Amino acid sequence: MNLKAMRRRPMALLFIVCMMLLTSACGSTISNNASSDTTKTNSGSETVVESVKNTEPVKVVWWHSMSGELGKKLDQLVSDFNNSQQAVQVEAVFQGTYDESLNKLKAAMDSESSPTLMQVYEIGSRFMIDTKSVTPMQTFIDKENYDTTSLEPNILNYYTFDNQLYSMPFNTSNPILYYNKDAFKAAGLDPEKPPTTYEGVAKAAKALTTEGKSGASFAIYGWFMEQLLANQGKELIDNGNGRTSPATSSLLNSEAGVSILTWWKQMLDDKSIINLGRKTDDTKKAFAAGQIAMTLDSTASLRGIVSSTEGKFEVGTAFLPKPEGSNDGGVVVGGASLWIMNNRSQEEQQGAWEFIKFLAQPSTQANWHINTGYFPITKKAYDEQTVKDNLAKYPQFQTAVDQLHQTKPSLSTQGAVMGVFPEARQLTETAIEEVLNNSKSPQQALDDAAKAISSKIQEYNQTVNK
Repeated sequence: MNLKAMRRRPMALLFIVCMMLLTSACGSTISNNASSDTTKTNSGSETVVESVKNTEPVKVVWWHSMSGELGKKLDQLVSDFNNSQQAVQVEAVFQGTYDESLNKLKAAMDSESSPTLMQVYEIGSRFMIDTKSVTPMQTFIDKENYDTTSLEPNILNYYTFDNQLYSMPFNTSNPILYYNKDAFKAAGLDPEKPPTTYEGVAKAAKALTTEGKSGASFAIYGWFMEQLLANQGKELIDNGNGRTSPATSSLLNSEAGVSILTWWKQMLDDKSIINLGRKTDDTKKAFAAGQIAMTLDSTASLRGIVSSTEGKFEVGTAFLPKPEGSNDGGVVVGGASLWIMNNRSQEEQQGAWEFIKFLAQPSTQANWHINTGYFPITKKAYDEQTVKDNLAKYPQFQTAVDQLHQTKPSLSTQGAVMGVFPEARQLTETAIEEVLNNSKSPQQALDDAAKAISSKIQEYNQTVNK
């Protein structure tokens, strides 16, 4: 080796060492971030973290239908997730009501403008599956052996089809009976023993009806009819509620369905309840004003109802009533779940899954529950001190928790699924309205509604099978 080469060698070695140190430092930073992110998001995050090494964070667009205070709380959850790691950034976009949001998705399907993650109300589940545009949640669960044992089985049950969890529950509720404890005392009724049967509700409504005040009012809401059937262990549509095979006809006009409307109409005829129409907001306002002593509403309304009656009277809660002697059934979960769209990149889909896991964590679910009134989807959330404190402050919510846990799993309580569910619910409400307005008998109204729903189901099935 000549002298010139020997003089160059130390400089070359110094350059190589510097480059190695620089590379090591950069690699260490990425490695630490990747390790941290992987720890936070479990084994499925490597794909996302790998993409962040050389690019910007993966962007996940989430379309949702949470407005007002619910929307603010949802935005806070998104912000908490985005600030917790660097691999994925979620953008929440409000798209209007559930119906409006689903219509927008239909228009954007298979285009670049579609979201990665979609919030869909429970009755849109069959449609989402039939579009073949989603990646089942089970795919991600199986890929990393994600533990679902702590998730509420009665909630997962609704969104499970052919032994696959297709979407992850997010905001979940069921209906309960709300009653005015002070009005019960004034009427000589035991405020700690609310009615549990149709017969008991009718008797209590008569006792509670006084000058200018009515015993009860139930909004004309198809969801209530669906729940009252399930609470008797009865199915809404054929073929195992559309779960053993696609439904072909409605069972709305069954003996159980007719008995529900007969009970409802008899109380109206007895002038022990009043009809305030289709809006649950109207019955809530009447209840808060002390104009009615009982009503049916979602568990998600509990915080608002208790707050609106504070200083006026004490609110009691009870299980959804059922006919005397009926021991089967239970409630079907309502609300919405999260779906991952399969036309987005693998990185985006994985990013959506990481966010979903964050939402399912006990602490996140506890936060969402106490600020909204929706059920936690994980049983571990009830171990969080904030949830214990909330239940102490709002003991009425224990009714909803107990009702969920005591529901017996069956095809009726798993819930009906059909591609025309929104239309079916509207037709059900029309039938209820016809009965309460004396234009049709319970049997005739439900016969007509069942025929119309069955026709729509069959038309839908032909479209799907093409």
